Amino acid sequence: MTDTDSIAYDVVVLGAGPVGENVADRTSAAGLSTAIVESELIGGECSYWACMPSKALLRPVLAQADARRLPGLSQSVQGPLDTAAVLARRNEVTSDWHDDGQVQWLNGIGADLYRGHGRLAGPRTVEVTGPDGARQLLTARHAVALCTGTGAALPDLPGLSEVKPWTSREATSAQSAPGRLVVVGGGVVATEMATAWQALGSQVTLLVRGKGLLNRMEPFAGELVAEALTEAGVDVRTGTSVESVTRENGTVVVGTDKGDRIDADEILFAVGRAPRTADIGLDTVGLEPGSWLEVDDTLRVTGSEWLYAVGDINHRALLTHQGKYQARIAGAAIAARAAGEPLLDAEWGAHVATADHAAVPQVVFTDPEAAAVGLSLAEAEQAGHRVRAVDHNLAVAGSYLYGEGYRGHARMVVDLEREILLGVTFVGPGVGELIHSATIAVVGQVPISRLWHAVPSYPTISEVWLRLLEAYRDN
Repeated sequence: MTDTDSIAYDVVVLGAGPVGENVADRTSAAGLSTAIVESELIGGECSYWACMPSKALLRPVLAQADARRLPGLSQSVQGPLDTAAVLARRNEVTSDWHDDGQVQWLNGIGADLYRGHGRLAGPRTVEVTGPDGARQLLTARHAVALCTGTGAALPDLPGLSEVKPWTSREATSAQSAPGRLVVVGGGVVATEMATAWQALGSQVTLLVRGKGLLNRMEPFAGELVAEALTEAGVDVRTGTSVESVTRENGTVVVGTDKGDRIDADEILFAVGRAPRTADIGLDTVGLEPGSWLEVDDTLRVTGSEWLYAVGDINHRALLTHQGKYQARIAGAAIAARAAGEPLLDAEWGAHVATADHAAVPQVVFTDPEAAAVGLSLAEAEQAGHRVRAVDHNLAVAGSYLYGEGYRGHARMVVDLEREILLGVTFVGPGVGELIHSATIAVVGQVPISRLWHAVPSYPTISEVWLRLLEAYRDN
């Protein structure tokens, strides 16, 4: 292939998941010609194998759990969920794994789509190998944005590939509930999928190598979730590692370091993520294939003037909403540099991603939900801040009305020097909708004295804000 075979664009985006789509949207809106390359479905992991299908599975589970807390309604919802109907709605949410709607959206923003496997082929150059084997060379005048995301990491266990274990993809796309499911891991995917499949009819055993669940959140979050999973029927085993996995006559046989044997129909490994950078041509530009990519706050790869790594592959915050945030920042930075405009690169500026290391919000859709933003108490102390944790049981009028037996907890981490919030965590049914108020408080660095004037509506669960402020004042 010669240079005359190439097609030039201002920007070439590799990966058309939510992150790549948002980079393309921002650069196209700025008037830059943009090509986007995708080897699978347009819309990426989130739309078809992660955020959307997993929440479609979990929504009926949480709705039923809430209904069971309400006298007058609880007797009507005591039976099992209609698993077939839940899975059918999940299929609808994923558009039955067809991406026509996403392609239509891409066409609407004016980006050119290339289907196939894209690889860097030197500076500012991407080679696309199409489904038919045909190759096309794309060159970028201003930027190439790598937005290829991550895939599930699997442990190095002998014979694991022959077992055909589930990863997050199989767990969110399965068309029936396994009778017995072993889930390995203690993080978000593990706890959410244990919640979903236990409620959909599987007998779930959750194997956690560490001491507890959700270890990136405040300790009470994992404790409350573990307690609820156990009450729901999940066999939660902490401090347990998998030492062997085989499949014998269709049955998965799991051996643990405790000497236990567990038989199951399927096993899900949810033990981490790995960057999808092994075969995207990093070696052609002096980078290590398979590595995470280090970037500056404008999402430009360290040492490069034209290469950006946006979303999961830079390992700053492995969450769809944070990747989309980075994409908006990267798109704006690319456009500003292309136009020769000065960058607004001070902290919280328009061309830098500050929130992905200072105020990352996350919701875990278990029952109870766990939601957090910013630093935990341990993280704040490790960072050298002089802080105080303020805790309150989530017992307010709104939670009492939400349902009988409501259990939850709230914590805010206060920077005592500036009297602002560095982090907030809520655990309890329905608290996912509380976390954006906390995100605004942390991002805006709203002083405690001003938060007193943010009056929570009565009777809502948000009244816990008032209880937290009172606890801070009184102690």
